[in-house]
Amino acid sequence: MDLATDYLGLRLRNPLVASASPLSQTLDGIRRLADAGVAAVVVFSLFEEQLGDRAVGGAPPAGDGAGTADHAPAHLPPVSESTSPREYLTLLARATAAVDVPVIGSLNGVTPGGWVRYARAMQEAGASAIELNVYYVPGDPRLSGRDIEQRHVDVLTQVKAAVTVPVAVKLSPHFSSAGEVAVRLAEAGADGLVLFNRFLQPDIDPDTVTVVPTLELSSPAEGRLPRTWIALLRRRVSVSLAATTGVDGPADVVKYLLAGADVVMTASALLRHGVDHVGTLLDGLTEWMGWKEFDSVSAMRGILSVPPDSDQAGYARAGYVNVLETAKFSYSRW
Repeated sequence: MDLATDYLGLRLRNPLVASASPLSQTLDGIRRLADAGVAAVVVFSLFEEQLGDRAVGGAPPAGDGAGTADHAPAHLPPVSESTSPREYLTLLARATAAVDVPVIGSLNGVTPGGWVRYARAMQEAGASAIELNVYYVPGDPRLSGRDIEQRHVDVLTQVKAAVTVPVAVKLSPHFSSAGEVAVRLAEAGADGLVLFNRFLQPDIDPDTVTVVPTLELSSPAEGRLPRTWIALLRRRVSVSLAATTGVDGPADVVKYLLAGADVVMTASALLRHGVDHVGTLLDGLTEWMGWKEFDSVSAMRGILSVPPDSDQAGYARAGYVNVLETAKFSYSRW
């Protein structure tokens, strides 16, 4: 059974990638993930907000960019002081030397500027690729959708100009036309797209009347949205597609591959079940492939993606209508 796949021009031993999470915050954690069987590890993110004043004393040892990153807006809450940029780059260098799978650096930001120099430093620390996690909630109601989209393209363009390793962009689904954004990023030089970023925001505690940080691990139901877009984009963009969100069991991995994902990323499942759950996911994938008589991942990938000559909008709407029609009969007894 051939589980090998290609992602960002990298040949991987299987399609399961550990996405950025607390599990990749330490060298021991990265080793455990690699030993468990993942094909690549995305190191936890270095945030744009960390590249302000505290980056001066911990500037990267390599790179010729002038100055540090733009300061974080004054109203933002403080970023955790747990890891400095220098410590991050040291971890990245040690990890690439310690494991036999690609180690991918992660930059989490939203503005073009000085923080891009750290992408070059990540490359020089040994990162096999860089993931740009562009998480942005536009709070200004006067900011146009086109300006937000252009910001993503500008960030990508500047990073691509600074590095030679592959660059993937991790996107939010909250665009009026996510497909057009995907095409624009592909045309701007993205080597891959990671679909999708989850909406992570604090909640309100009515007992204490305060805003509190809250994180819930993803559930399989959340996989439907990224699967829809992966199926739509599979035959329409010539970049790698990574699936993320909603992976818990082997069936979720299978469904993403059938939709057209090159790799399937997971964090919540490993946080929920432990790192050894990697074996469960891969064994389940192998068992399913044997049952359905697929001898390789490439043979099954994208067989349920949207045909290139179809009406994409009509295809997606037909799925929506079919779900509602099914629900009408399923719940009519109530």
